[in-house]
Amino acid sequence: MDNFTSDISGQQFPVEQCILGASIRQPIYRLIRKEYPNFGKDKYIAATELTKFKEAYIAEFLKDESGQLSQLDQQVIQSFKDNKVISAGIDSDVGGATSVGERIADKVAEFGGSWTFIISFVVFLLIWIALNTYWLNNKGFDPYPFILLNLILSCVAALQAPVIMMSQNRQEAKDRERARNDYMVNLKAELEIRELHEKIDHLIIRKEQELVEVQRDQVEKLGFLLKKMEKIEEAFKNK
Repeated sequence: MDNFTSDISGQQFPVEQCILGASIRQPIYRLIRKEYPNFGKDKYIAATELTKFKEAYIAEFLKDESGQLSQLDQQVIQSFKDNKVISAGIDSDVGGATSVGERIADKVAEFGGSWTFIISFVVFLLIWIALNTYWLNNKGFDPYPFILLNLILSCVAALQAPVIMMSQNRQEAKDRERARNDYMVNLKAELEIRELHEKIDHLIIRKEQELVEVQRDQVEKLGFLLKKMEKIEEAFKNK
């Protein structure tokens, strides 16, 4: 396997990792020059070495006004470094393990905000009023003005409201987690696109270099053939 010597560390690397300084994006190139002033456009660096400078550039790029990296940014950089997919565990993270109380709150909120609950409750009220007013001739267990019914309605409202709020709070937590994951996915996608552009630029420059070397080799061969033809012509003339 062919190797080359890195101008950064002086170590041997496979030639497949060889990257010319001219193909590196300017922000990363300036970062390398800051640490290695002798590194130039005609120098070579290994892909594994360049990755370290990419991470440093990304960390500098993501710093906020206070000069600190947020926890989300650190997770994105780590996933970018480990080449992991952020969106793989989003659904499981957002869903999470729910307790019995949380599941009950969700069911109560789901039923309490449906037409089934409204219609059932109206039917219950009508039956209660008709039973005590007409069938029991207003002498039943809850005659007019239905004090017991008012007490039951107050208790239902007092219990239902906090249960629905519990479900809403959990839904808000889910929405925050989804927004957090969306931010991380979008940020990593932007970084991946930047890296893809850099790889394409590097590939184009490398192909141009190979083309120039092929053309130079062809020119040398043509020059050699021309000289050989001139010698043959001179030999024929001398005869």
